Amino acid sequence: MSTSTVTPTRLSLGPWLMYRVRQMRADLRRRWFVFAVVGLVWALALVRLFVHHVPVLPILFNWTPSLPYKVAVVDYGSALLARGDLVVYSFEGPAGQGAYPGLRHQALFKRVAGVAGDVVTVQGRDVFVNGALVGRAKTHAFDRRPLEPIAPTVIPAGQLYVQGTSIDSFDSRYSLSGLVRVQDVRAKVIPIL
Repeated sequence: MSTSTVTPTRLSLGPWLMYRVRQMRADLRRRWFVFAVVGLVWALALVRLFVHHVPVLPILFNWTPSLPYKVAVVDYGSALLARGDLVVYSFEGPAGQGAYPGLRHQALFKRVAGVAGDVVTVQGRDVFVNGALVGRAKTHAFDRRPLEPIAPTVIPAGQLYVQGTSIDSFDSRYSLSGLVRVQDVRAKVIPIL
């Protein structure tokens, strides 16, 4: 009886790698649309992160509970702002300078609740604009930092009081957010859904 020696074959990395590259090309040809959409989403995310924080497309998608609208049209041409308008603004509040530097220059989507000349009053943690309740200030942020309500004031020219509809919205009811300068408003927003 003879015994034969079996030599195990060694797989080389080169042919395996070439096989995988050909397989990936075939997948790209078959599913080019999926790869294009994923690539576009990543490109837009990188542009927003590294280039421009405020949306530059005429459509806004809102995934936060700050307002009940998920899709809106952005109107960059509108100059006059009134109470009740929905706006996108670049956050420049005091929180962006110290407590939450990641918020600085971020685009926020809120409703205008007060304009120049309106009176902001505070009773306990309830905040009023012209006598109408616009929100209750929470005692702490999500990271347990204390939150103070905005100080009573008359809204000066060139500033707005903005609010979200969520109890967790970080808006003008807090001194860390403060009033919004009209010059920081980038566009009015018209809700679709």
